[in-house]
Amino acid sequence: MVNTDFYSEEQLKELAFTKDELDLLAKAKQMPITFDAECPPTTPERALKFRRVNPSRTAINHTDIPS
Repeated sequence: MVNTDFYSEEQLKELAFTKDELDLLAKAKQMPITFDAECPPTTPERALKFRRVNPSRTAINHTDIPS
C-alpha cells in the first residue's frame, strides 16, 4: 500500500488505474486458471519445499538496523 498523504492530486491521478485497466482486471478475475508445462499445479509436497525469495517483515532481525 502507498501512503498517499504526501502526494499531490496530480500524482494521485497518475497512481490510479484507468477505466480500461479496471475493466481488464475485472475480466482477468473471471478467467479460469490454466496450468501448463511451465506452470504446473502445486502439489502438497512441492508446497512444503517452497521458500520465499524475500523474508517476511516479521522474520527480519531488527537488531541489525542501526539506531
